[in-house]
Amino acid sequence: MAGHTRVSTQALPTTAQGVAAEVLGIPPELVRATWRDDSGSLALSLSLPLGIPSLDRVLADPELVAGFGGTVRDRAQAAKGLILERIARLSGSVLSRVDIRVTGVRVQEGGRVR
Repeated sequence: MAGHTRVSTQALPTTAQGVAAEVLGIPPELVRATWRDDSGSLALSLSLPLGIPSLDRVLADPELVAGFGGTVRDRAQAAKGLILERIARLSGSVLSRVDIRVTGVRVQEGGRVR
């Protein structure tokens, strides 16, 4: 069809918050998303806390870390590609990179739900 469809710059942070929250299993309101130009593509920076099991529970059952998706670093690293792909698919934008800054942790019960 003729015409243009464009996702506004105001919609991109909200989209990024929702996608990151879903991928990492945290509430969207805890995700801060900022965008910048990266030589014609978009670079996304996310700041957010991650859920972890209590340390007492990890001491009792070290396998619990795997139920949460691995270490905090491993989970953040693995999430980058998923977030980039999903946002690009949803928005039609060309993303060059996703940077994740873990700003804290939140103790959660059970493993992460996907």
